[in-house]
Amino acid sequence: MDSDMDVLTDEQLIGAYRAGDEASLQVLFERYVGPVYNFVCRYVGNEGDAQDIVQDAFVSVWKNIKRFDSNRKFKTWIFAIAKNASLNWIKKKKPILFSAFENAQGENVLADTLSDPAPLPDELLADVDLARKLSLAVAQLNPNWRAVLSLRYDNQLTFQEISEALSEPLDTVKSRHRRALLHLKELLSG
Repeated sequence: MDSDMDVLTDEQLIGAYRAGDEASLQVLFERYVGPVYNFVCRYVGNEGDAQDIVQDAFVSVWKNIKRFDSNRKFKTWIFAIAKNASLNWIKKKKPILFSAFENAQGENVLADTLSDPAPLPDELLADVDLARKLSLAVAQLNPNWRAVLSLRYDNQLTFQEISEALSEPLDTVKSRHRRALLHLKELLSG
């Protein structure tokens, strides 16, 4: 990235792009491709599919950026597009049921790997093995809960920004966050 463009805000980059500076759009894309990819990965639970979804999301951003409402934050707008692209993908894909991990004896192999108890998700991240278990537990959450957690912890959005990105009421976002954390705690404590 051009160091002069690195210091520009998202809004300044959008203005430059609308004025004909193609490089400013590339700077915006480079700024957000990592966070959007991480969000989509968490949302759909599959890295390979996330790559396709992110590509679709960025094509949508490119097609619609000239109509972007400058009264909104670009960051919340791009995450909203990524969420919608993820939802479209989820609607097309048949979900794998948790019971599919059961063997002939009725034991759930996936549940057995989550038996190591831990008090809080952020404490788990300190240990690589526990982080893997946390990742498995997060993958079991409802996609709406995963989305809130990803935007909050991976992308450091405020609850208000998450509300705007997901087009959900603020109280709904806060409730999903609380429920996701409680469910994670249950999953990780066995």
